[in-house]
Amino acid sequence: MTTEDPRAADARTTAPHAEDLHAEDLRTEDLRTEDFRAAAHATAELVSDYLAELPDRPVWQPMDESARRALLDAPLPADGRPLAELVDAIGREVLPYPMGNGNPRFFGWVNSAPAPAGVLATLAASAMNPSSAGGDHADVHLERAVVRWIAELVGFPHPAGGGLLTSGTSMATIVCLAAARNRAARQAGRDVREDGLAGLPPLVGYVTGETHSCVRKAAELLGLGSKHLRTVTTGPDSRLDTAELRAAVERDRAAGLLPFLVVASAGTVGTGAVDAFDPIADLCAEQRLWLHVDGAYGAFGRLDPAIAHRYAGLERADSLALDPHKWLGVPVDCGCALVRDTEELRGTFSLVPSYLRDEAAGSLGWFSEYGTEQTRPFRALKVWATIAHRGRAGLSRDIARCTALARRLGELVAADEELELLAEVQTSIVAFRHRAPGRDAAARDALNRELPVAVQRRGRVFVTGARLGSDEMLRACLLNATTTEDDLHLLLAEVKAAARELLPDAGAARP
Repeated sequence: MTTEDPRAADARTTAPHAEDLHAEDLRTEDLRTEDFRAAAHATAELVSDYLAELPDRPVWQPMDESARRALLDAPLPADGRPLAELVDAIGREVLPYPMGNGNPRFFGWVNSAPAPAGVLATLAASAMNPSSAGGDHADVHLERAVVRWIAELVGFPHPAGGGLLTSGTSMATIVCLAAARNRAARQAGRDVREDGLAGLPPLVGYVTGETHSCVRKAAELLGLGSKHLRTVTTGPDSRLDTAELRAAVERDRAAGLLPFLVVASAGTVGTGAVDAFDPIADLCAEQRLWLHVDGAYGAFGRLDPAIAHRYAGLERADSLALDPHKWLGVPVDCGCALVRDTEELRGTFSLVPSYLRDEAAGSLGWFSEYGTEQTRPFRALKVWATIAHRGRAGLSRDIARCTALARRLGELVAADEELELLAEVQTSIVAFRHRAPGRDAAARDALNRELPVAVQRRGRVFVTGARLGSDEMLRACLLNATTTEDDLHLLLAEVKAAARELLPDAGAARP
């Protein structure tokens, strides 16, 4: 006969029965459900108030040091906090300190205000929280639909499977350039996926001085080397010069190198310039070069009848990278890679381990076979909601309003004796500078370099700067269809007021 361990008896008397545990879990879950519902309603009210109040608040202001430190030095919580308390903390500690891009007087970089439909869809997508790599669930089919929609909006050919959503154009550029590299290596008799670049002549790409930095990053990450990106001289309109391009290609072929890529722009980030696609496409077809178009910001300009002619030939590109999270206002993050040859794209990335086999996947397979991401977020719902809410007609009106306002801003700058327009307004970016009357070139450059931050700190408008050639400049990017002409006048008034603070006599003389 055995004697029972007294600890076992104690455990039986103190531990709840299995059915009691289950009931406790259910009660806790019910309570959590009610907590979540109340917190969700509170969050909706908080976000609605935030968006409604944006136009009446400063566009941006530096964070108070104590508020900044509170976020930076926040200790790791030992115990959890109620949802209601978290919502309250977000309202106190986060929403009062925005980047500013929701405001109609935000003209900085290329950052849009979030589309309300996209804001709502983001919550629903987060609730589902799938991996959009593949399978038979709504997000996968919706992504195929919205990628097709995006291609239709910009007039780019879309074979089934010829594209996918990405985190942004930076990742989309890596996807597209990887496909271009794969094709070039195969045509040279090498399998770059198996052999790497060893044994190949250096692959050479051609860009302009205004090509976005993500192209250089992609070239470096793909092992091409930034020294093998040739900067082709652009003409006075900042567009790629095909005569210079041809000469550069011929020089590199004669030197034993392997030209394979040309990157054109459907709206540079500096001035919004759009390249002439047809002559570039002609040269690329003749020379067997992959034509990639960086349309991150500007490709959607094709929806505006007033400037649609600038995009003639865009549809002849081999690939196009663009950002629904820019001019369409889809909440970040959401880019898109479109590639003319589906099999070229799939052949670059497809790798299906046994544990991911899906016999029901169909001929297209999984999205993870077309890019670098295996676990992929549900980006498609916010794209679908944004486009479905506005429709092609609404998006076209929004974009046309932005380009018209940009042209008007260009006229205002050109008519102002203190300011100088530096480039033709081709899309919705206006490049200009303060003349700094009575100052030499070095002082003028110094003023225009300091002006963006000085304007930002005043809080009434937000503008950023860049260099165009050798000149420091300000660049105003108009992406918000709620911006008014009064906002444009305020922008220029703030630029001149900030200039007077930096150079007290800057407006006293005439150039």
